[in-house]
Amino acid sequence: MKIISFDINDKPHADIAFAIRQKVFVEEQNVDREEEYDEYESIAKHYLVFVDDQPAATSRWRHTDKGIKLERFSVLPEFRNKGIGGALVKQVLSDVIPFEKLIYLHAQVAAMNVYARNGFEPVGDLFYEANIPHYKMIYSLSKNED
Repeated sequence: MKIISFDINDKPHADIAFAIRQKVFVEEQNVDREEEYDEYESIAKHYLVFVDDQPAATSRWRHTDKGIKLERFSVLPEFRNKGIGGALVKQVLSDVIPFEKLIYLHAQVAAMNVYARNGFEPVGDLFYEANIPHYKMIYSLSKNED
């Protein structure tokens, strides 16, 4: 498994990441394409996971006024339940922890366990984004940060 990070100007990698997100979010989960691709693409740091040189997963993170938000974690169906999502979460965390800011995400209920296994704790009430149930989760080692 190989994990790379890139910015949106790296068109070949961005195209692969967008294709994964298209398949997982737009086609599989029926997220509106207009909601999936947003104004934060250019400021986010993006990731791709390759397994045997095949694209398998993607994610991104960005600075917000609340801290650092991890987003758009998506693993292609044929690569699920193989530890790829967890490895991606670990890589992103290792890159953002040095910023010493609050680290949070909006977790789909179905994916909460992968985040919980990697140090995130749910806070607040259930809410819906793109008609999918979510909880806000905060990285437990950063929850006492400003």
